[in-house]
Amino acid sequence: MTAPFHPTPAELAILRVLWDREPCTVRDVHAALAAHGKDLAYTTVLTMLQVMTEKQLVLRDDSSRAHVYRAATPRPKAQKLLVDDFVERAFGGAAAELVLHALAGRKASPEELAEIRRVLDRMESKGR
Repeated sequence: MTAPFHPTPAELAILRVLWDREPCTVRDVHAALAAHGKDLAYTTVLTMLQVMTEKQLVLRDDSSRAHVYRAATPRPKAQKLLVDDFVERAFGGAAAELVLHALAGRKASPEELAEIRRVLDRMESKGR
């Protein structure tokens, strides 16, 4: 992907729909957003998908009458890009500060804490 990955909050909502259900038509995306309480006009969703295509956030297949959209970046890679950018801008690159703030700001479930421990154990065993 050559363009920077900086989706707006509304674009990120559309990407979440695509990651969960792709491929999707405009109608599919519109219905999924409406089901999650986002009351956008069909034409607004269409315009957003057109802009997202220009920004290389989504890929459009226009081989059939109804255009079909897919996310251009897989969810794990997109999440990494977003987190890396956020850590750099908000915490000066200090990932530990992000983790400390995240854990101090809300109660983590036992499952989340166990996953954090597994990640830390893997990192320690690799010497990171």
